[in-house]
Amino acid sequence: MQINPYLTFNGNCREAMTFYNDCLGGTLTLQTIGESPISEKIPGTMKNAILQATLKKGALVLLATDMVNGRGLKKGNSVSLLLECSSEEEIRRVYYKLSEGGKTVHRLEETFWGALFGGLTDKYGNQWLLNYNRVVSQGP
Repeated sequence: MQINPYLTFNGNCREAMTFYNDCLGGTLTLQTIGESPISEKIPGTMKNAILQATLKKGALVLLATDMVNGRGLKKGNSVSLLLECSSEEEIRRVYYKLSEGGKTVHRLEETFWGALFGGLTDKYGNQWLLNYNRVVSQGP
């Protein structure tokens, strides 16, 4: 079993996912409502909205859409995206790119659990936690 984050935007999904693709790398695929089978049932003003965006890089799969339910989009602080990085260079690069235009919540610092860790809210209001575990398990 696997769990993947699925983000909802209100008309700026393409912009946000392109930004995340620039920050994280990988392959981004976008499907607009106009390109989908439901196109005929949706108002013309929504044809360029993103129905499904998928960013893949290795085991990372980040999904998103512009399809907001009838209650509208409400950003909260109950969900964070935890990104496990594979090197110090990667965590520093991704942290600084994601924080552009956003807000630093926890600067990158060494932790008591042997990791380099930091947190931020990006310019789209999404919360990210980044972790690079320096300590490798020795096993039995």
